[in-house]
Amino acid sequence: MSESHTLPTYYRFEQPIVGMIWAQTNQGIIGADGGMPWHLPEDMAHFKRVTLSHPVVMGRKTWDSFPEKFRPLPDRTNIVVTHQEGWAATPEARGAVVLESLDQALVEAQLSPGGNEVWVIGGRQVFDQVIEDCNVAIITVINTDVPGDTEAPGLGLEWSFRGASPKEGWHTAKNGTEYRFTLWAKGDSEFESPE
Repeated sequence: MSESHTLPTYYRFEQPIVGMIWAQTNQGIIGADGGMPWHLPEDMAHFKRVTLSHPVVMGRKTWDSFPEKFRPLPDRTNIVVTHQEGWAATPEARGAVVLESLDQALVEAQLSPGGNEVWVIGGRQVFDQVIEDCNVAIITVINTDVPGDTEAPGLGLEWSFRGASPKEGWHTAKNGTEYRFTLWAKGDSEFESPE
């Protein structure tokens, strides 16, 4: 594949995982004004490769942040958690499995096609509520200092760095943006990042 030098191979997990995936700046910014304050097609391709054929869990604001033509994310069970009464019956919810709690969402995700890998994709409130249930985090670090209003969740001492692509330095996107993919895991799991 011609992109193999810029994208890691697929991550392979030998056990079921509940993972988080996000992109952030060097300072940990993941959002601004309900969206991402950068344009990085290479990260979008990476996100698709990681989550394709697996369920994704998100909050309603994250769902709403996707352009309508991309909702639901194709070839994935899209599970949206919201406490907004009646939202499931609105046209905006078309294509989503709508649930009221993250506990319900994680059970539904594990029972969905590809449920051996469940990917939590945001936003910050969802990450904060589910981080204790997760054992993997794939984080794209973007070498920029753009401002934003939403920070990435902090990974505690139980998380350890398992690798990056590239191992040193940065990939350079077609638009000149520098970025790298990192893998973090909780506990003594076997997870390692491919190069």
